[in-house]
Amino acid sequence: MDTLTYKTKFANSATVDKQWVVIDAEGKVLGRLASEAAKIIRGKNKPDFTPHVDCGDNVIVINAEKVNLTGKKWTDKKYIRHTGYPGGQRERTPKEVLAKFPERLVENAIRGMLPKNRLGRAMFKNLYVYTGPEHPHEAQKPKEIKL
Repeated sequence: MDTLTYKTKFANSATVDKQWVVIDAEGKVLGRLASEAAKIIRGKNKPDFTPHVDCGDNVIVINAEKVNLTGKKWTDKKYIRHTGYPGGQRERTPKEVLAKFPERLVENAIRGMLPKNRLGRAMFKNLYVYTGPEHPHEAQKPKEIKL
């Protein structure tokens, strides 16, 4: 047996096969939806996953305003940000975020599950979140997946 022919294959930007995927968020729990979407964006569902390469698919999330949270998270969970000025810490509940920016609930949940580096920021650009059932990516022929 010739052991020199067995080589580990690493994906790179030239060999990656990027697909387009649609996920319907209607009635889905936010964290479970976000973890599945993050896996697809990262490429962990593919057999040729390589940690240091953006080998994931492009993910389109529709009906972002119809996502669910369990328990009392609609009122008790807090999203904290800082303006950069002294005493500038601000907080919002998911109910307030949903009323003003419905896409941000899903975007923030998925962003938190991606790597915190340049690669993670590049992967986040493969996410497209829309309110309502329509999206402008029909030309890419995305396939819908059920979670």
